[in-house]
Amino acid sequence: MRDTFPLLVKTDFPPLYRDRTDTVQANLGYRCNQSCTHCHVAAGPQRTEEMNWETMDLLLRYLTSHQVATLDLTGGAPELNPHFRALVTRAHSQGIRVIDRCNLTILNEPGQEDLATFLADHTVEITASLPCYLEENVDQQRGKGVFESSLAGLRQLNAQGYGRPGSGLALNLVYNPLGPVLPPEQAGLEAAYKHELATRYGIIFNRVLVLANMPIQRFGSQLVSKGQFAPYLDLLKSAHRGENLDVVMCRNLISVDWQGYVYDCDFNQMLQLPLGASRAGRIHLGELLNCDLTGARIRVADHCYGCTAGQGSSCGGALAAATARRAA
Repeated sequence: MRDTFPLLVKTDFPPLYRDRTDTVQANLGYRCNQSCTHCHVAAGPQRTEEMNWETMDLLLRYLTSHQVATLDLTGGAPELNPHFRALVTRAHSQGIRVIDRCNLTILNEPGQEDLATFLADHTVEITASLPCYLEENVDQQRGKGVFESSLAGLRQLNAQGYGRPGSGLALNLVYNPLGPVLPPEQAGLEAAYKHELATRYGIIFNRVLVLANMPIQRFGSQLVSKGQFAPYLDLLKSAHRGENLDVVMCRNLISVDWQGYVYDCDFNQMLQLPLGASRAGRIHLGELLNCDLTGARIRVADHCYGCTAGQGSSCGGALAAATARRAA
């Protein structure tokens, strides 16, 4: 796999500075039951990296000491970490909002038969990957049979009350394009998803979150091999909108890797770009228990244009939509 880091690190992206941290996004490990072509983590069944309980305990201490409201769990498939349920249970008992970035097919894996019930019992918010409502497109990006398995997972979640009005169980679906193009407008796509999934399969959910593909790891390597890397970066830069700088996710989020090292976002984590604009080495979460990051400079590179292009992109979907929800 071609490393795209040297193609990204020299940048003219505008400087960014942190606001108060309200979300900790923790990567619990790179093992996954899928190997998706767009995956910026390069996760897969053969990966062995996973967060241990000592680091998870440190996460919980950080959340409490800094009064962070949201713990956002990702991977790989975060549910494959052997301490996943213990972490969720502890965080839930502390009144922390927990998000599980679920690939849906994990709900059908052996040993996960009661996963949907566990998630509902702990009011875990599900942010689930489903890059299209058409079987052909999903299987092309994520592997043969993934669409049908994803539908089975969605039906399990719906049976627990996820996506149903008044249930308090949020189910959001994540869309990202098949190739090196910007995603469509979020509100229109959400309407299409809701109509098609309800009409064709009886599936309901709350929101669609639209993400741009990042030119790093597996997707970036594919762009390089096809001669599409430079044109895609040119597209992102040409679509840059300055107003998105005020609401990019790195201003209120820190990303923690499976070893406990901290980054400004999940994408910087994958590029091994340490927290902050200095060129110092990696910073461990344990060093930040008594540290306020507000006002600190954020490390940027050319991939950051993926978050500011067009309607903007974040782990919470299009930036314009996220801003509107905050204002409401």
